[in-house]
Amino acid sequence: MSALDKAKNAIDDVSGKAKEAVGKATGDHKTENEGKGDQAKSDLKNAGEKVKDAFKH
Repeated sequence: MSALDKAKNAIDDVSGKAKEAVGKATGDHKTENEGKGDQAKSDLKNAGEKVKDAFKH
């Protein structure tokens, strides 16, 4: 996994956590769920990158 991909995924994860926290604090379930979704996408991207890396070696 390239450093750029790791950085992008980390940014997506952090922004998802922030969005989730804002949603919880304001009682906005839609924003909270969007944050959780952003985190899940980041996790899936990381998993996909790890699979690609495993086949490269």
